[in-house]
Amino acid sequence: MIRVLIVDDQDLIRVGLRTLVENEDGLAYAGEAADGLAAVAKAAETRPDVVLMDIRMPGIDGIEATRRIVADPGLADTRIIVLTTFELDEYVFDALRHGASGFLLKDTKPDELVSAIKLVAGGGALLSPSVTRRVISEFASGPSRAVKPHPRLGTLTQRELEIVGLVGEGLTNDEIAERLVVSPATARTHVSRAMIKLGARDRAQLVVFAYQSGLT
Repeated sequence: MIRVLIVDDQDLIRVGLRTLVENEDGLAYAGEAADGLAAVAKAAETRPDVVLMDIRMPGIDGIEATRRIVADPGLADTRIIVLTTFELDEYVFDALRHGASGFLLKDTKPDELVSAIKLVAGGGALLSPSVTRRVISEFASGPSRAVKPHPRLGTLTQRELEIVGLVGEGLTNDEIAERLVVSPATARTHVSRAMIKLGARDRAQLVVFAYQSGLT
């Protein structure tokens, strides 16, 4: 059973999300919060598997709340999906940089949101296609890009470095396998090893590491 914490400052949104969670097999309502500080406290109290996190809220916003939750050792297994009406670049980058595993708009269809929750709870990373394009475009261009190699980059093999770069381009394991002419299982193994070596919580964070390290 995947326990879901709902964070949003709008009562109607919280009620809608709670109804969705409570009526879906495999999901369980873990609680809710109407602001960032309450979200951090509620997460520490309930230890949910997934947090649906709004961005613009009173007190601290969803980005800061995400950062605090991710920094809590007791919540190492908690994954965060940022759910917002604002598909703006700074939110995308900040959410991913601070450890969010996914970023979706509030007009996402209910079945897609349920699939996203299950994917993230299972260790996957979720970025909508338009968000992925924005991430790639931002990090791949502009003089403001600062290359800051990951301190553990030297532990990766040449093939792992290559594969992290391809992950940073937004390629799936199957696409990586096709590009490198290897089996999907081999590609998946290399991605997993790279994540372990770099201490990446999930694939979304691996994308951030790839760009920050200049691999893409």
